[in-house]
Amino acid sequence: MSNLFRSKFKFKNGVGPASMDFRRQTRLIEWALRLFLGGTFIFSSWHKIVSPDQFATILYGYAVFPHPSINILAIVVPFVELVCGISLITGLLKRSGLLLINAMLAGFIFLISFNLIRGHEFDCGCFSLGETKGTWTSIWLLVRDLVMLGAGIYLFRLFDKKDRG
Repeated sequence: MSNLFRSKFKFKNGVGPASMDFRRQTRLIEWALRLFLGGTFIFSSWHKIVSPDQFATILYGYAVFPHPSINILAIVVPFVELVCGISLITGLLKRSGLLLINAMLAGFIFLISFNLIRGHEFDCGCFSLGETKGTWTSIWLLVRDLVMLGAGIYLFRLFDKKDRG
């Protein structure tokens, strides 16, 4: 009976209802992850764009950036986050936006790990420009960024499969 069902309900391209459900689920997962990552980066850029001076102070607190580059980073990084988030949500240059988001997440993971290893307390500056210091907070930031990077890598592989056909 299963072969009869399959032969009766195949579409022109040979795709049956089960694979259509899988494609629909994949599209929903893709859309949810794009909204999640893109929205997160758009939201996190807002406070930094509005108050670049406070974000520069936070960057200074990481104690890893050369002093002359801090003001430039405080101005440029939030706009890169904003543009990449918009790109990922709208689908315009989504691969490029996602590549930059993944690179930023890898950089954030490195910075958080480096400061955790050396025991340096710092304010993240991720979503607000307030105090978020502490070891457990830093570990949570690291886990959160690793999960987001995993989602970004999954999306990138998904985009790659779509481009190949």
